[in-house]
Amino acid sequence: MPNLTNYHSHCLYCDGRANMEDFIRFAISAGFTSYGISSHAPLPFSTAWTMEWDRMDDYLAEFSRLKEKYADKIELIIGLEIDYLNEESHPALPRFQNLPLDYRIGSVHMLYSPEGKVVDIDTPADTFRQLVDQHFGGNLDYVIWSYYNNLFHMLDLGGFDIVGHADKMHYNASCYRPGLLDELWYDRLLHRYFTTIAEHGYIVEINTKSYHDLGTFYPNERYFSLLKELGVRVQVNSDAHYPERINNSRVEALTALKKAGFSSVVEWHGGKWEDVAIELS
Repeated sequence: MPNLTNYHSHCLYCDGRANMEDFIRFAISAGFTSYGISSHAPLPFSTAWTMEWDRMDDYLAEFSRLKEKYADKIELIIGLEIDYLNEESHPALPRFQNLPLDYRIGSVHMLYSPEGKVVDIDTPADTFRQLVDQHFGGNLDYVIWSYYNNLFHMLDLGGFDIVGHADKMHYNASCYRPGLLDELWYDRLLHRYFTTIAEHGYIVEINTKSYHDLGTFYPNERYFSLLKELGVRVQVNSDAHYPERINNSRVEALTALKKAGFSSVVEWHGGKWEDVAIELS
């Protein structure tokens, strides 16, 4: 199958469930033409899902070894998924920019509560509901605005290539308040958000991680036509934490993109990002 690429995957250096080589070998066996490793970057504090700074040299060295080992089988690139947390912790910081990476994904997973507590809101919907009630007094609008304000700050600061799971908030927030996506203020917010992405020229990944289980892409498919209208370049990534999931829901995503008017996706070939025609044969 054409368009076999993936640039969002997590191995044992963060919260992935297999080592780096297992992902690469699986990609080769599946016929992938290029593949990227993008572990969760270190934060100012330890978590169960991010890399520690003292592992960074090992991460880069292991990738270099594997890139050379499999050079005749697949084009490999190395990146990080870097969180925007606040003005002191984000992708544009020199400590991330000075790393010898091929690309960077910018994402938001955590918010500050009104009391200043860091809350991980990238959770299953039932946990999200409990977190909103416990830490934000049930104020879903506050959570949504905080999430997108962080994303707007991240977009303005830059330092990354790809917007990770661009509107991942939408699923949990819609479970908390059904009909949210049809509320006029939310629709206007998302239009402003995607317009800002277009103005900065970032790539938007169509994140397929939850499609099989939850029936949704990130961003939501309802915005694919808007992305096309705005001239945003897109790529399909599976956000895989298991090697066998690197190709999850790729055909469904490419089909939806074609339906929305896209004729190409962004892939890495020959040492650079390029637009490659969508082929569904």
